Parts: sequence; C-alpha cells; structure tokens
Amino acid sequence: MKVRIVVDYVPRYRHGHQWHFVPPVTGIHLAAITPSEHEVEVIHEQVRPVPVDTTPDVVALSFFSGFARRAYQLADRYRALGVRVVAGGPHVSYWTEEALEHVDVVVTGEAESVWPELLRDLERGTPRRVYRGEPASLAGLPTPRYDLLEDRFLVPRVLQATRGCPFTCSFCTVPDLNPGFRVRPVDDVVRDIATTRFPRFWQDKVAWFWDDNLLVQRRWAKELLRAMVGLDRWWLTQASIDIVKDRELLDLMERSGCIGIFLGIESLDEADLRSVDKRQNRVREYRDAIERLHDRGICVMAGFISGFDDQTPETIVATADRLNAVGVDVPFLSVLTPFRGTPLYDEYLRDGRILTERDWGHYTGYGVAFRPAKMRPDELLTAHRRLWNRAFSPALVMDRLVRGARQLSRGGMMLSAAMNGFYGLKQLLGNEPASPPIDGEGRIVHPDPREAPLRLSQIGVRRAEKMNATVHAASAGGLR
Repeated sequence: MKVRIVVDYVPRYRHGHQWHFVPPVTGIHLAAITPSEHEVEVIHEQVRPVPVDTTPDVVALSFFSGFARRAYQLADRYRALGVRVVAGGPHVSYWTEEALEHVDVVVTGEAESVWPELLRDLERGTPRRVYRGEPASLAGLPTPRYDLLEDRFLVPRVLQATRGCPFTCSFCTVPDLNPGFRVRPVDDVVRDIATTRFPRFWQDKVAWFWDDNLLVQRRWAKELLRAMVGLDRWWLTQASIDIVKDRELLDLMERSGCIGIFLGIESLDEADLRSVDKRQNRVREYRDAIERLHDRGICVMAGFISGFDDQTPETIVATADRLNAVGVDVPFLSVLTPFRGTPLYDEYLRDGRILTERDWGHYTGYGVAFRPAKMRPDELLTAHRRLWNRAFSPALVMDRLVRGARQLSRGGMMLSAAMNGFYGLKQLLGNEPASPPIDGEGRIVHPDPREAPLRLSQIGVRRAEKMNATVHAASAGGLR
C-alpha cells in the first residue's frame, strides 16, 4: 500500500514562523517502523501544504489537541475521496469517540505494538475501529527515516532514547500515555547519532533528543554519555533539575557535547509548584542549579507556565525579569492547559472550571481553556502576552546574550543566539502568539464530571470490544 503520514499543524503565531527549528520525531519514527513492503511518505504541515488526493491508500494523521479541528477537516476531505484515514497520538487516545466521527481507525497509546497489524488488516479490508497500543520494549527500534524529512528544518536529527517520566505533575499526560520509564540499548542510540549524515555543518553536528526526561536513570545515562564522548556531536534534551546534584553526570554531559538542557521550571513560586505536584523542584535552588550548568557551558532553556491559582496578572508579567535574574538563557512561556488524561483536567472538570464553550484552538498552550482563580480568562491571556513581549524585548534578549557570551560554550552560545533571535525577531515584528477566536469551529463534548476519570490503563475490556467491532469496507457507514 501507499501510506502517507501527515503531522498536522496550525500556526500558533500571528504570522507563522520565519524559520523551522526541529521536526517532531513522530512521523519519521512511524515511517521507520512501517513494514518495507509498503511505500511511505511523511508530510509536515508546518513546512508545506498537505495534498488532498487519491494517491495514498492510507493516510495516518498525528496531531495534538490544539490542532484537532484542522486534522478533522483533512480527514473528512480524504474520506470523501475514498481514502482510508487512521489517527493516532495523545488527542485521539483520550478523545476516541470524537475522532471516530472523522476517521476510520484510531490508535490509542503507543503505536509500535499495533502498527504492522493495523496495516495488514487494512490490506485485507478487515480493520478494527480501535487499536490499543501497549507499552513495549524499545530494543531494536530502527533509525528514524531522516531521508523523508523536508529540507526546511534547521535541526533534522531528532531521536528518542527513552520513553516516560517517573514524576507525576498534575498537568502532564506522560505518566498515563507512556507509563513507566524505558530506555533503548545504548548501541542503538549511538548508531542513530553516529551513522546519519546531513549536508550542513550544524545539521550534521547537532542531535536533538525528543525525550521527556533523558537523564533520569543515572547508570544508563552515564553509559550513553560515555559512548557519545568520541562522536564529536553537540546534543540537547529535556531533563529534570536534579541532574545538577550529580557531578559525574555533569562532567559527562560536558565531555559528550551537551549544549542545551530544557528544564521544566514552570514557576518561580513554591505554592504554584505544590499545586500541580511538581515537588521535585525547589525554587531556592534554581539559581545555583543554573550556575552549575553554566559552569559546563550548557545553555539553560526553561519552561514557565502562566495561570496557576496563586498568580495574578501582575505576578505573571513580573516573571519576565525574574527569570533573567536566575540566569535562564531561553524562556519558553506557555499557558496552563487542562488536557484530558491528567489530574488537572479531572479537577477542573469536577469544579466546573473548564470553559466548555471553547473549542480545541484554546488547547495550543497559548490559549485559555479554564477559569483562573484570581483573574478572568481574558486577563490571563492578556497577562501572558505582556509577559511574552517583555521576556523577548530587545533589552532582555540582549541581557541574556551578553551573559551567555561569558558563560556558554561555543555550541551553547549558538543555541542561545538562535533561539533568542527566533523569538526576539517575532517580538520586534509584532508576531506574538495567536489568540484563538472565542467562537470556535466546533464544540467539545466533555464527559459528565461524575464519571470516573479516563486513564488509558483503566479502559475496560467491554468498552474496547464494543468499539473494536470489525467494520468492512462495504458496510453501510463503515470504512470508505
């Protein structure tokens, strides 16, 4: 069969992007695990339009909640042409019934365990409606299909070496979507980094780990970093802030070429962190932790969330100067978003705080989908935009770059300059995060607050069997 994998995208800034840093690993990973008898292509809507035609036999859509309406539009158009459509990813894993109104087949959870079976069933014309992917070993996974990437991404070598996270922050779906913590064999990871080649210097030099918490299993992490020491690569990833307590790990990070670490700092106030069960962070330790990473020349990227219950518009805007004061090199600024599958969603739904009239466009990380405690939804949105514009103002960007020139390695400084330039130019051009319309294209059918919270690991067998009734291509209302 001809399989077209589409990674959906909706611009999250008023005027889109001037550059495209990095692709998601999803599409090229799914292409890599597609059996060789099938012809496969990958399209990232972020960098090129998606053709809607009858060329593919199967279209596989991957998207998260903020892009759901766009994905459903594409699915409807493909199905009108008789092309079969499969959807997977976090959104459809938790909103399966909604997705089945637009697609033929839904894959929940992790795809590796069911993708070959699903393709076989499609070939035979006997697919089920729902395939439940189960967590599996990461041993033996193939190298992502970098050859299928568009050439517009600045850093094409993305890969995943681990899956899952041991922490249980209440706003995060990872503990349920990717339960446990699993690692790939070190030799497999090194193969992906060492044997792939790209045309431009920085593309060949940089490896971007698409992991939630790469370094959490210390013995394995140190083995990996030792194996990377001689590869002459620069690398970056996401990790928890407690890595700074392990001097040997920090030394290996520096020796192996680490240029950047993303830390989920989220807030500079302890009460905010306690409210979302992010107890592994200690605000009083932030400055020292960042200094230890700077001592190794590592650029510190950090996520901050607006909308915690203790926050006011004034405290949100003040974060811009506070994050510079603790030494953050590149801030990532989002709005608290209650995704289904998280304790946060369950709490807000139960307390009547979900804005049920707002559609998926408010679930991009830059919209407001709930009622804040100490301000109106529009006040939270305004405060976030003021924070964003202040944080990427010429003065604060220049402050970070001047400091980085003294503290960061060559690779770390290049990373900081590129990302501050990326966001700083947006700020100068008035290209701030886009605000979705209040009246969306559809309406979300939220569950009854009295129902038990949805968790992938707790979906009943009876429900799965009901949804998995085989639908033949010729059946009325079935697959087209």
